[in-house]
Amino acid sequence: MKSNLKTIGILTGGGDCPGLNAVIRSIANPAMKEFDCRVIGILDGFEGLVEGKMRELASHDVTGILNIGGTILGTSNKGNPFKFPVETPRGIEVLDYSNQAVKNYRNWNLDALIAIGGDGTMHIVNKFSELGLNFIGVPKTIDNDLSATDVTFGYDSAVSVATEAIDRLQTTASAHHRVMVVEVMGRYAGWIALGAGIAGGADVILIPEIPFKWEKVYEHVLLRSKHGNRSSIICVAEGAKPSEGNIVVKEIDNKRTDPVRLGGIGDLVGRKIEESTGLETRVVVLGHVLRGGSPTPYDRILATRFGAVALETAAEGKFGHMVSLRGTEVITVPVKEAILELHTVPLDSQYIKSARAVGTDFGD
Repeated sequence: MKSNLKTIGILTGGGDCPGLNAVIRSIANPAMKEFDCRVIGILDGFEGLVEGKMRELASHDVTGILNIGGTILGTSNKGNPFKFPVETPRGIEVLDYSNQAVKNYRNWNLDALIAIGGDGTMHIVNKFSELGLNFIGVPKTIDNDLSATDVTFGYDSAVSVATEAIDRLQTTASAHHRVMVVEVMGRYAGWIALGAGIAGGADVILIPEIPFKWEKVYEHVLLRSKHGNRSSIICVAEGAKPSEGNIVVKEIDNKRTDPVRLGGIGDLVGRKIEESTGLETRVVVLGHVLRGGSPTPYDRILATRFGAVALETAAEGKFGHMVSLRGTEVITVPVKEAILELHTVPLDSQYIKSARAVGTDFGD
């Protein structure tokens, strides 16, 4: 394929996840070898675009990184150029620094910038596209909450880690006859809890899409105990909430693209179960363990396909788009369509129906 691309930029925004380096590799390698293109790695996400932090990548920089987690470019969820946190004598102020980002984009002579990230990153990609910059989005998030793509890379790896954790907790729960509560990430979508809960054989799965009733949860674990099942596993998404209550917020950080930091629902569920049932209960919060380590083979392949199609899309001059998995094919969709809504678990999902069929309770 012929291309007019001379210089492209790559950045990774938002939370890290397994597979980011696989995307970088699948963009940079063919860009350098097939298109004889300069590849600029922008450091620390959109923070680097605002602050002018970058380095030109060479072939050796993207060799041997396919199986490595994290991102060789660094990332940040506090660098939204349109709402950039700045230290002032009056404290932290959130200002519009998008002009500085545009200036660096121009100074680096970028013909295209490929931004790899989640929902927040795609909103920023859309805004810069509307300003006339040549942006392309690549969807990543362990939360799997981006609409317009069937799945995001990072999700499979997170579910794999969470499932292994549940497998291990099954044995210690059984040995001590305990209820084990496992809190996983996912923000406002329950995909990780649902996937890992099914794969790990959790007895109760609590997700944001199905507000739960405390009495139903107590009833289920007590019933299991009476029937001789002296241990139970409860997999709870960090955004899960009781039907008469709110999500549990750990802190508000106005420097972040999304200032709400969730966390604590696992401890609440564990405490209330022990108080209300008398059953010994322990809580495990997997947290950032789900983001770390090597990507699964599925995520390595998907990330590689996403990166390759993103570069092809840039070469075709098809900007303002995001690559997307639809069925078995990787296509592109306008990024403005990809951010219309969060991809949450449908209540009629076959995942939910299958879990209920094998006796899993959702607290409703």
